[in-house]
Amino acid sequence: MKQILFTNWNFRRILFLGAGIFIGIQSIQQKEWMGVIFGSYFTLMGIFQLGCASGNCAVPMEKVTSSNETEEITFEEVK
Repeated sequence: MKQILFTNWNFRRILFLGAGIFIGIQSIQQKEWMGVIFGSYFTLMGIFQLGCASGNCAVPMEKVTSSNETEEITFEEVK
């Protein structure tokens, strides 16, 4: 748990945490209780590296094969 909280902080994670706290505080001040839930969701994403805050939304790049490795391509003639 300590490792999740204190390591791998990046801009996205800080942004989620800040936005969640801001949304939560504004919702409490205006007594919009659904907004508190919304703000809590973003805050928890930032604190515990959940969802996109942990970078899981990115599409992984395919491994590029080395130029030395070539495959033999065979063709079949169709009549």
